[in-house]
Amino acid sequence: MNRNPPAAAHALPDSRRLAAARHADRLQFAALGILGGAWGVHIPSVKVRYGLDEATLSLVLLTIAAGALSSLLFAGRAIARIGARRAAVLAALVMSAMLALALSWPSLPWLLPSMLLFGAAMSLFDVAINAEGTVLESLSGRTVMGSLHGMFSLGGMAGAALAAALLRAAVPPALQLAGIAAAVAALALAASRAMLDAHPEAGSDEAHFAWPRGALLLIGLLIFAGMIAEGVMYDWSVLYLHQELGMAQSQAGIGFAVFSLAMALSRFGGDALRARHPERRLLAGGAGLAAVAMLALLLLRHPVVALAGYLFVGAGLALVVPILYNAATRVPGVSRAAAIASVSSVGYAGFLIGPPVIGFVAHASSLSLAMGLVVVAAVALALGARRVA
Repeated sequence: MNRNPPAAAHALPDSRRLAAARHADRLQFAALGILGGAWGVHIPSVKVRYGLDEATLSLVLLTIAAGALSSLLFAGRAIARIGARRAAVLAALVMSAMLALALSWPSLPWLLPSMLLFGAAMSLFDVAINAEGTVLESLSGRTVMGSLHGMFSLGGMAGAALAAALLRAAVPPALQLAGIAAAVAALALAASRAMLDAHPEAGSDEAHFAWPRGALLLIGLLIFAGMIAEGVMYDWSVLYLHQELGMAQSQAGIGFAVFSLAMALSRFGGDALRARHPERRLLAGGAGLAAVAMLALLLLRHPVVALAGYLFVGAGLALVVPILYNAATRVPGVSRAAAIASVSSVGYAGFLIGPPVIGFVAHASSLSLAMGLVVVAAVALALGARRVA
């Protein structure tokens, strides 16, 4: 499936060892999703705890993003030096500690450096477990990246649901984050014991950092388009149903759940599709489905149509990251971790740029028109898919 198998060890692992490693990596993706879901629910808690306005809260979120992007500059080299398993353990400890302390710092100047570390650790953890996933695909000859990212989606839903339930139970937010962070750290550390810990042998001529150019830049730009669309759906889908279509806020939340569930289920089923059909065709077809569904729901403006549209948009975007991350690892002359870090450095910008652009356009015109950015991004993804090897 991929190019030459990695120098994971002096002897190839047997099927039982590979099965254990696949299970471990699924748990790692779930742990990252749980952490992200819980954090998302508690962003308002951070705002209240430190008395922040919207502008200062945006600074906190941008600090996390800056940490994540800066981490991508050294993630490939770090994983090459200490291995994916040790990198995942280190990152899990740091990101869990920063989540646990997020509501306990004395003031904003203490919070910001911790958020920088939080973003950097999450980014390193993400690259390490994705690199492990591509190694598993290469060694086993089985498509697994879809199920791995499906576990991330399920973990995110579980983390958000758990935090919401604890809030309803009036558990103090600081205590919630400390408990969830401890659980995430325990899960990640336990799962790390079964990881393959594959990394390049000393003397490998593969680059451990690569500026995105050529094939890597193309893949990164396509991930960028996919993450713009995904980020817009995560941040604005509920408000669209509530503000533009008149749904009650309690009901509009169903839209987020429908989109997230469609992504999770499609990722689990996507591995079977990738084994039977060309990935380029799946990528283009999924993006086309997302574009048509989004355009239809924006034009018809009916709550039932919108919810059905969210379902198809989620299904259409689900395989973008699994397919393109794996495609990046086939670019010659670059280590897997470096390839993933390289395309992620471009792709992550989609999450940063997409939601604010929607806000500016919605302020200048309407949210319905602004949500058309999802259609534009999906069409660009469908057209660019033809050029991915």
